[in-house]
Amino acid sequence: MTPMLGIMASGGYPRTITVDYLVVAGAGGGGGTGTSNRGAGGGGAGGLRSTVTATGGTGSLETALVLSLNTNYSVTVGSGGAGGAGVSQTGTQGNNSIFSTITSTGGGYGSANDSNAGNGGSGGGAAALSRTPGTGQSNQGFAGGTGLDGTTTFSAGGGGGAGAVGADGTTVTKGDGGVGRAISITGSSENYGGGGGGGVYNTNTAALGGTGGGGGSGSSGTANKGGGGGGGSGTSTLSNAGGNGGSGVVILRYVDTKTITIGAGLTGTESAASGGYKRATITAGTGNVSWA
Repeated sequence: MTPMLGIMASGGYPRTITVDYLVVAGAGGGGGTGTSNRGAGGGGAGGLRSTVTATGGTGSLETALVLSLNTNYSVTVGSGGAGGAGVSQTGTQGNNSIFSTITSTGGGYGSANDSNAGNGGSGGGAAALSRTPGTGQSNQGFAGGTGLDGTTTFSAGGGGGAGAVGADGTTVTKGDGGVGRAISITGSSENYGGGGGGGVYNTNTAALGGTGGGGGSGSSGTANKGGGGGGGSGTSTLSNAGGNGGSGVVILRYVDTKTITIGAGLTGTESAASGGYKRATITAGTGNVSWA
């Protein structure tokens, strides 16, 4: 595909630039179990919005932004939510990521014994006491899974992912995190937005985090992937505390004849030209970007 160069000014030079984006929010933290004997819910993945390959949830692929040159546009990379530290402590919500007019919503937190899970870009998983899982947003991610009290399992639901609902914890299955989405904005396919695995009990087998950075039972999500934190487990062989949610990321793709300025407060890099494009990957902070 030939990169779009933008609207031409009267002097024959383009005054706008067309920018494709991947905006992934910070993921929710997994719930904590502490001394309880039941698993806690996995954190939901950060909301995922994209104009390349796929977007999150059931939404349609989004449209690239046409922006003015030499103009500041805001960027925020959302941090992940903290995992619940102990018994009946939920995780915390992930933080939103923003690029210009595009906002991806932070992932929902995983629930603990006495509470329901949080809604978000993707929803948090429910604790084993059959609490209510969190819902996701249609163009960003999916809902979390439910939990179940069984005679030997007490498994919690996995956090929702950008690509699928979190799995339910049942008497025979563990609540794996929902899978993320494979996005090719960097020039190669990478997975983002996996949900955190639910916590378990009376077993050494942890639930799996969703592909795209989701943490397994009690493990943290991957930074800059928006992966949910895994729920804490009521067993001495796995972490009782919930895992932290992974931070988000903002990746921007634009014609290689232009150069981005990444302003103060942001951490990011611009790639070399490849295939007619450059890419800017912004991994932390709040600030402005502009092109010339």
